[in-house]
Amino acid sequence: HRDLHSFPTRRSSDLVVAGCSNGAPATSPSAANNTVAKVGGGDITVAVVTHAAPGDAFWDVVKSGAEAAGKQEGVKVTYAGDPDPAKQSQLIDNAVAQKVQGIAVSMANPDGLKESIQKAIAAGIPVITINSGLEKSKQFGAITHVGQSEELAGEGAGEKFKSLGAKKMLCVIHEAGNVGLESRCSGAKKAFGDVQNLQVDVSNIADAQNTIKSKLLADPSIDGILTLNPAVAKAAVAAKKDANSKAQIATFDVSSDVIAAVLTGDIAFAVDQQPYLQGYLPVVFFALKVRNGNDVG
Repeated sequence: HRDLHSFPTRRSSDLVVAGCSNGAPATSPSAANNTVAKVGGGDITVAVVTHAAPGDAFWDVVKSGAEAAGKQEGVKVTYAGDPDPAKQSQLIDNAVAQKVQGIAVSMANPDGLKESIQKAIAAGIPVITINSGLEKSKQFGAITHVGQSEELAGEGAGEKFKSLGAKKMLCVIHEAGNVGLESRCSGAKKAFGDVQNLQVDVSNIADAQNTIKSKLLADPSIDGILTLNPAVAKAAVAAKKDANSKAQIATFDVSSDVIAAVLTGDIAFAVDQQPYLQGYLPVVFFALKVRNGNDVG
């Protein structure tokens, strides 16, 4: 039995408010671009706009959390996602045009979304950032952030790898230009030392597996692999076997596959950033703010 690791408060699993267990499992096949789910009713509409790539189950969990909060609070929730910051900005603009009462947005590319976020705030619509973009959330005018400090999370993972005796780590980034993922790897490097980033594409897991395998074959001295997504973690496990590597594997985010791999020893530990709450809490916060005037900042 291997340790399913959640780091303590103010470390990697810390969920920051004011400033990624999955909760209920996702039921939809993907949080695809521009999908919209409407739940609940009443006088409040909240838009959740993320940088979700098609087929990424992580965002299904975020969506499920938002929908559950909508039903609980009697709030209409719309959900849409696109990994292209220009298209994500358009989704934010659409929410502003619909005159929603709150927008929750993930900022994997903060600067690409800045103008649209500030237009929303200028229109009197409060914004809560989730998942990514903690460092620029307050600067852009968001009332709070729900998520983890990505660099601290990376540091926690790096420290854990060091305690396991690893000497050379591969940090696998699955979305190009995602500042949160880059911060995780930066934090891991800060705490661990010898870390090399490897770029793959989360929308092509087969190719990601081959890329990791090739890297392990080219450099047998790699004895640690940190992935930042459950699907990529599964690919890394397969790549390790194909390459006959002895590298230890860890990942960000928990899924049924990750839990099973931890129990069998194929994955040493996982960092849980609570995606369900990243969807759930902003909807509750907006309901409290609009109906009761609560300050959630």
